[in-house]
Amino acid sequence: MTTKPKKSSVPKAVEDTRELLLWMIPQLDKLPRKRRFTLGEKLENRLLTILESLVTAAYTSDKRSYLTLANRDLEVCRHLWRLCHDFKAIPTNRYEQGGRLMFELGKQIGGWIKASR
Repeated sequence: MTTKPKKSSVPKAVEDTRELLLWMIPQLDKLPRKRRFTLGEKLENRLLTILESLVTAAYTSDKRSYLTLANRDLEVCRHLWRLCHDFKAIPTNRYEQGGRLMFELGKQIGGWIKASR
């Protein structure tokens, strides 16, 4: 007898944010000292804020406002990440990987916003 695995009650966007943080924090730890405490710290804090907004959205009936905040914060993260690359604080391959992860997260948040209408 085989049992179906239980479907996670955590929305995919929350899981994707967690995965992004697991990948991103070690990358930010590698930033040069001059950038780690400016861009790196801001980026890490903003990603944690996104996680908080998404978890809150999962447990409230007013999802749209929290999802909109998460989406805005993700856009800020994209700009901060691009600045890390512009300052040559991260190599292009890591910049591209981070960009892909943020793009996928953005798709998840956008889909969740559409579904909450």
